[in-house]
Amino acid sequence: MSKTVRKKFHETKGRAGHRQMKHGESKVDPPKGRLPRITKLMALAIRFDTLIQDGIVKDQAEIARLGHVSRARVTQIMNLLNLAPEIQEEILFLPRVEKGKDRIHLKGVLPVAAEVKWEWQRRLWMSQVDDSL
Repeated sequence: MSKTVRKKFHETKGRAGHRQMKHGESKVDPPKGRLPRITKLMALAIRFDTLIQDGIVKDQAEIARLGHVSRARVTQIMNLLNLAPEIQEEILFLPRVEKGKDRIHLKGVLPVAAEVKWEWQRRLWMSQVDDSL
């Protein structure tokens, strides 16, 4: 009969940049605040797209059924993929919200995503971001 022992370890940088394993909990504090909802939705859109491309799910309708949401809601989320790549990246790396409401909302971003030309998207996005500050 074998026994399993489980311990918690965290990795730190020692002298000269060498990695060291330390026993116990990490002393690093978790980041303050929360991710903006639009950041979570952008990540979700990318994940949904990967699931479809990899053949794990058939289409957006299947995602809606599995997620118990409407197909229209899945379409709204997936429309974020129509944004210019640098706008997507900016959304993914928005600063955390430490207090109060999110400054940028899906409702304001969807008209930007509906614009076909990326150059025009960039202009709309800049005005959206400026208005939210």
